[in-house]
Amino acid sequence: MKHTILVVEDERKLNTMIADYLKALEYGVVSAYNGIDAVKLFREHGPDLVVLDLMLPGIDGIDVIRKIRESSSTPIIMLTARAEETDKLMGLDSGADDYMTKPFSMKELAARIRAVLRRVEDRGRAPGREGSVLSLGHLVMDVSKRSVTKRGEVLKLTSLQFDILKYFMEQPGRVITRGDILEEIQEYGSEGYERTVDVHIKNIRKIIEDNPGEPEFILTVWGVGYKLAEEVE
Repeated sequence: MKHTILVVEDERKLNTMIADYLKALEYGVVSAYNGIDAVKLFREHGPDLVVLDLMLPGIDGIDVIRKIRESSSTPIIMLTARAEETDKLMGLDSGADDYMTKPFSMKELAARIRAVLRRVEDRGRAPGREGSVLSLGHLVMDVSKRSVTKRGEVLKLTSLQFDILKYFMEQPGRVITRGDILEEIQEYGSEGYERTVDVHIKNIRKIIEDNPGEPEFILTVWGVGYKLAEEVE
C-alpha cells in the first residue's frame, strides 16, 4: 500500500525537491507551505507521516505538532535550520518523533522515513510476540495491537513512545541507561543524543503517570538512567 506523506516547508524550491524525490520513490505526497494549511491538509488527507519544517509563516512548526498531537500519533519528522540543542528538544517535547538539521541529503531523509514507517508497521509483529500482553499494575500493553490502556482507558502514544515504553515493560526492574535507549531506537536513524532520551521519557510520563512529577512506573536512577518499577500499588 502506498503511503502518503505531508511535506510542510515554506521554502518552495526545497518543498518541491522533497516532494519530487518522494514521488519518485512512489510515495503519495501532499504539500503545504505554511502552518495553517499544514493543519488543514493533515485533517483532510490523514497522511501516514509528516515532514515538517520548524520555522513556518502563520503558525510555526511547534504549534503544528501540538495541533496534530491533539488527535493523532502520526509520525512527525521535524526539519530545522537551527543547530541549537534547545530548538530540537522543544520540537521533541511537543511530540515530534525525530528531527533532521538542514542541510540534509534526500537519501538520508528517505532512509529516516522508511525506518519510521517500518517501525510503525512491523514492530508489533515481531516473531514470538503475537498476542503478547505486558502489564504493570493498571497499565496494560497489547503488543500485537500496539495499544496501551490505563484503567481501561486507551492512551495515545506515538510509535516511538510505544516502542520505548515496550522496551521498559519487557524488563521491569532493570536499570536502563540513556545509551541503551538510543541504541534501541537507532532504527529511526535519529541524530539523537542523550538529552533527547530525557525528553521522550518526560513525554511518556505525561501520558502514563497520574503525577508525572512523582512517577510510579518509569523511575529515574540518578546518574545512570531509568528503570521500570517492578510493582505499583
